[in-house]
Amino acid sequence: MNEWKEVRLGELAEVQTGPFGSQLHAADYVIVGTPSIMPTNIGARLNVTRDKLMLVSDEDIKRLNKYTVKETDIVYSRRGDVEKCAYITKNENGWLCGTGCLRIRFTSPSLNPKFCGYYLSTNEIKSWLLNNAVGSTMPNLNSTILAQVPLMFPPLPEQQAIAEVLSSLDDKIDLLHRNNKTLEEMAETLFRQWFVEGNKEVSNLHKLGDFIKVESGYSYRSVDLNPSSTALVTLKNFNRNGGFRLDGFKEYSGRYKLEQVVTMGDLVVAHTDITQEADVLGNPAIVIDDGRYDKLVISTDLVKVISTSFLSKPYLYYLMRQADFKHYCLGASNGTTVMHLSKKALPEYEFYLPEEQMVKKFTSIVEPLFEKIGKNIKQINQLQNSRDTLLPKLMSGQIRVKI
Repeated sequence: MNEWKEVRLGELAEVQTGPFGSQLHAADYVIVGTPSIMPTNIGARLNVTRDKLMLVSDEDIKRLNKYTVKETDIVYSRRGDVEKCAYITKNENGWLCGTGCLRIRFTSPSLNPKFCGYYLSTNEIKSWLLNNAVGSTMPNLNSTILAQVPLMFPPLPEQQAIAEVLSSLDDKIDLLHRNNKTLEEMAETLFRQWFVEGNKEVSNLHKLGDFIKVESGYSYRSVDLNPSSTALVTLKNFNRNGGFRLDGFKEYSGRYKLEQVVTMGDLVVAHTDITQEADVLGNPAIVIDDGRYDKLVISTDLVKVISTSFLSKPYLYYLMRQADFKHYCLGASNGTTVMHLSKKALPEYEFYLPEEQMVKKFTSIVEPLFEKIGKNIKQINQLQNSRDTLLPKLMSGQIRVKI
């Protein structure tokens, strides 16, 4: 560790605040243009997410050129989740560092930017940022605070080797995510071609409740959230754009009913939402069990959907992923800060009943895709755990990389 150096971030990089609201108004965003990285686009793994990107015109990009990002920059949120940052790749080169963000641009050849990105994503630095942020109700960062972030780093060749080790894990994770996205798109395309497009007969309109049964989740108490071999499946298990997350379980030691237990492959639907735009409400998910827990139990915010007919879980899952179902759920919900679906909402949903043979054929094609997606999710979780275990040890010098 003797060859490791300790400096402040501002000694090796410039910190630039993104444009203020007076320079870029909400009305300035356009339908076609260059993406602007907002705080909501800063992912959990040094990545820039593509969800709900705001776009700016070519004229505004030229006018705000000093705020654009280039490969190897790092972007932070100025408020809220200030501990998260995103590393800019060639894919985001030329985008705008948006309103509400801060840009770090490295000025010293002695520091590998990707290594620094990983260093900044350690729990130690995240805690430092939260402790040094200003604001009483919401943490805020500024360029002065970011410039004071403490850095410790080894010689450049070791920095590069460490970054390559961690990047190789991230690349495998990204490949599996892309693979799952492709498999999902294949199945959804097939569903739309067979069951959505084409003529529909009004006489074939049925209520979903004639073909399914819905089980409500358990209304748990916070005092029962204790270390346990049983875990609750919660809203945090739902991706906003669909799919199942393995980091949303809550260990639980309380009571539950047998009907509220779920297993690998079960279909659950979000019945509650606290997000401002109700992104999760009505979203379906197929439960993934990675073997960590003996029992999985749905919480009160979810329902389990059980088919009582020839309608299979894959068919029901993609039926509920359609925009029509989402719009129905939004219209059938009530509440202000917390949105709820009534118990009758899912059973009352009307859809065009397909032919039984078509559903069986669709299921036989899609079920193997579901199995592959589930295996990929488990592998993603294993790789993320390996990365999260290695990260602090590599960044502290506890584990050294051979050069």
